[in-house]
Amino acid sequence: MMTEEQSAAIAAALARIADSLEGLSPARRPSGPVLGQADAYHWDAAESYLMPVNKVSRVPLQLLRGIDDVRDILLDNTLQFARGFAANNALLWGAKGMGKSSVVKAVHAHINALSEPGLKRLILIEIAREDIEGLPKLMRLIASEDARFIVFCDDLSFDKDETSYKSLKTILDGGLEGRPENVLFYATSNRRHLMARDMVENERATAISPGEAIDEKVSLSDRFGLWLGFHNCDQPTFLSMIRGYCDQYGLAIDDETLRARAIEWSMTRGARSGRVAIQFVRALAGEQGKAI
Repeated sequence: MMTEEQSAAIAAALARIADSLEGLSPARRPSGPVLGQADAYHWDAAESYLMPVNKVSRVPLQLLRGIDDVRDILLDNTLQFARGFAANNALLWGAKGMGKSSVVKAVHAHINALSEPGLKRLILIEIAREDIEGLPKLMRLIASEDARFIVFCDDLSFDKDETSYKSLKTILDGGLEGRPENVLFYATSNRRHLMARDMVENERATAISPGEAIDEKVSLSDRFGLWLGFHNCDQPTFLSMIRGYCDQYGLAIDDETLRARAIEWSMTRGARSGRVAIQFVRALAGEQGKAI
């Protein structure tokens, strides 16, 4: 039988333990969007929180070489949206390292730097592929905001047995709520149609009738009004990318030396792309004692 003194001591010890555990746990973040001065946010689906990104990793729009056509199409589409006009969701697909995600971030920054009257504030929200199921909740949170939003998912694709793509389908085309007027969805992917072939076959198998089966080419990607293809670049374009970066960052190197070293660099990587180009430029900048 415990004495009153022992019971009080145990209670006090338990209270101290509870206080310590509470101090170790992270502070709860406020639910709902908290839009401050930041122009970019990351969606924390687990806590329904928009985390400000004060410094976005991006390059100036003019430095993106070899993708002029798709760059201009995406810029025009995004400008229409920022002006309050109709615009399409966009799927940027194709070769890795050719600037798919870079052009989204560059277009966002370029438009926000414009001083055009009536242009709406444009906010970029990054959502992880794993959080796609939380997309409807995010849409409800930002639907009433005055700003215009680009919800951006990098490297989007779906594999066998995944069902989160259904949330994306509902947002892009269909569903009772649909996509809010102040939101566009941009995604990048190495897969043109996002879904693996066996997933498409499963949708065919569960269709009410063969005539209503969803064709592979229009299964999910058809919900995007814009398909922008990115392809591997040739050698002149690759060298032009590197020369553009060198001029931008003040790196001194003659054309003959740059050509020889850049070609050697691309051969060791087995590829020519914007990503390989900037990796070469970083190495060159390091040799010259410069940061970029």
